[in-house]
This record gives sequence, C-alpha cells and structure tokens, in this order.
Amino acid sequence: MTKQLDFIFDFASPNAYMASMVIPGILERTGATLNVIPCLLGGLFKATGNQAPFTAFGGIKGKMDYEMLESRRFVARHGLTKFRMNPHFPINTLLIMRTFVAAGLEGVGERYREVVLKAMWEDGQNMGDPEVVAKVLNDAGLDAAALMARAQTDEAKGILMSNTTAAADRGAFGIPTFFVEGEIFFGKERLGQVEEELAG
Repeated sequence: MTKQLDFIFDFASPNAYMASMVIPGILERTGATLNVIPCLLGGLFKATGNQAPFTAFGGIKGKMDYEMLESRRFVARHGLTKFRMNPHFPINTLLIMRTFVAAGLEGVGERYREVVLKAMWEDGQNMGDPEVVAKVLNDAGLDAAALMARAQTDEAKGILMSNTTAAADRGAFGIPTFFVEGEIFFGKERLGQVEEELAG
C-alpha cells in the first residue's frame, strides 16, 4: 500500500526549503505520495507556546552557532548550492501562505510553492511585500491578481487557520514537521527517519 507523507509547511522556515529540496528523492525511492499542508508557523508557535530558535536559544552559548553548523552540513550533504539566507528574514508570510492556499484551490499549488520557495530562499526576494509577490508570480506565468484576490476570501483564510489548528492538535509545534501514518517527525534532520518509516 502506498504511504503518504504529510508535510506541515510554511515558507517562513529556511529548513522547510531545505526539506522541500530533499523530499522528491525520498518519494522516488519509497514510492510514497506527498501531501503539503499550508500552516502558519507563527500560529503554531502561539498555539503551543513555542518560539523561534534565535529567540528561544539566542542566549545559550554555542547553541545558535551549532544550529548554523548543522544547516551548513545539510546544505553541503545534499548539494543545495542555490540556497541563500534571505536578507529580509524574518518575513511575515501571512500573505504568501494565504495565496498558497488560493493557488491550491486554483489547481496550481505545487507550481506556486516551487516559485515562491525559489524567490524566498534562492533569489532573496522580500516576499512580505505584496508588490514583490505580484511581480514574482506574474514573471513565473501565474495570475497574481486572481490568486491574491482569492487569498483574501474567507475560504482561503479559513483553510489556513483550520490547517494550523489541526496541525497543533496532531502534535506539531514547528516547521518542518512530518507525519507518516500517525508518526510525527520534526526537523529536516529527521528526514532519514521519515524515509525509513515510508519504506518500512
């Protein structure tokens, strides 16, 4: 039976970008399917009392230096040569996450995710700026006006909110979080365990 990988996702996390680049290989090797679930990282933090790593661990000697080392190792191991830390980080992703939901409703969700991940974590675009977002989408051949209009509907807003609440209820407290048949895995460093679970 084909297994499904649920990916709790927000563009806000550079680790979500890194995971997104590695997951296709895992799917190819395991035959699993991918279900990307748009959620607000800030909403998860609020619901669970969590904080961003640089807030939670900023005062711990060596902790953030080690986190950066782990990221560099991950980038090197997986050949993620296009990754660049966004100069506008942290970015409020409410607009692009609502628009991601809208893109899914319009049947272009995966194309939208690909375009916005590139803009955020390869091209260094300020994806919290509506004008920048519109240009990025239009340049990629997506209908920015239609997508951004649908993003402001109660339907799109409600889906994003309910997804975030449901993710917290399942045990998610940050991004990237993965679920395989009820088993939870947090962080890009757990992708080896995710692959074992999908293959098992």
